[in-house]
Amino acid sequence: MATQNYKNHIRFYPPHHFVFYPIVLLLLSSAIYYAITDIHNRIIWTFISILIVVIGWLSFMMRQHYALTLQNRIIRLEMRYRYFAITKNRFEPIEEMLTESQIYALRFATDEELPEWVQKAVSAKLSAHAIKKNILNWRPDEQRV
Repeated sequence: MATQNYKNHIRFYPPHHFVFYPIVLLLLSSAIYYAITDIHNRIIWTFISILIVVIGWLSFMMRQHYALTLQNRIIRLEMRYRYFAITKNRFEPIEEMLTESQIYALRFATDEELPEWVQKAVSAKLSAHAIKKNILNWRPDEQRV
């Protein structure tokens, strides 16, 4: 497996991304085709097309929502623990000055870089992308959703 960094840290879930969604796209394409060509049943095929879009969208949103909500909570707890273990100071007062995106980006900093990046994120109000792009020693998160 390649070493994780900013350019390759996005993760795919093969059953959804490479099986379910292509099938949904195939079904949607077929339904749209029949909605255009089958004049007698156009309303039914249009309804089926809309139904397929709704099912695909809902499946994506539900899967992402549950997993990301839990992951985000765990990341915040991990950051509190890591920051306290490294600095012997509580993270909660600093956490209030950071956005969720900044906190999630800071998880990629190594323990050596974390205190410095926390201070930079607070003082310079760096975006999550800026934090991730500028981390020198990327700490991979291989179990992200």
